[in-house]
Amino acid sequence: MNGAWRMRIFFLAAAGFACLYFLAVRNLPPWGHYRGPYGDVMATSSVFQRHTTDVVNAIDYDYRGFDTLGEEFILFTSVLGVMLLLRDPEKNKGISRSGNMGQATRFGAAGSYAALLVFGLYMTTHGQLTPGGGFQGGVILATASMLIYIAEDFRVFKRITSHPIVEALDALGAAGYAAIGLSAFLFSAPFLTNWMPLGKTGDVFSSGTIAAISACVGLEVTAAFLMLGYTYLEEIVSETGEGG
Repeated sequence: MNGAWRMRIFFLAAAGFACLYFLAVRNLPPWGHYRGPYGDVMATSSVFQRHTTDVVNAIDYDYRGFDTLGEEFILFTSVLGVMLLLRDPEKNKGISRSGNMGQATRFGAAGSYAALLVFGLYMTTHGQLTPGGGFQGGVILATASMLIYIAEDFRVFKRITSHPIVEALDALGAAGYAAIGLSAFLFSAPFLTNWMPLGKTGDVFSSGTIAAISACVGLEVTAAFLMLGYTYLEEIVSETGEGG
């Protein structure tokens, strides 16, 4: 197929998508007029039932926790597949990008890393109180490590992200979610029942299993993206032949 036909197909598909998008937008309710009764019920009952002030986390890790468990294992499996596809035992593992960044850049990266680390931990551990949770906090924590590669080099980044402990933490985070769900069987309750003490609303240790599951998700997401970043960087650095 030549370039002209590819362009025709693209514009035809784009026109169809634009029509569907226009029809979908047309059917949206007016601003401020939410038509979903389920959301109103959750907003008024989750604080009382689960002692969490963030309704989104109550839904994700409790009311529809089984669905979120599947999403976490999709991420786990996807990262595992990427690592299996890109890993090559014959590659030169000593390849490194030269770290020629100035002192100001390195100092700024170090300060930014500390700030992102604290913010990521806050997002992971306070998802039951404020917008955030394990998925958001885990991405922030993993992203912070990229500053090490930017300010230093791949060799330094590799020492942190290629360690077997990171792989173990990834598996531990995914397994921890399932284990919390299975622990409900010990109390003759259905899978993923919120059996832990709910605590006081507004306190960090409130919401029962929601906070525990969010922490497990944060651990799994952090480790998964660390390994993903390392695997991709190793491939790119090896392909370009940059050396230290």
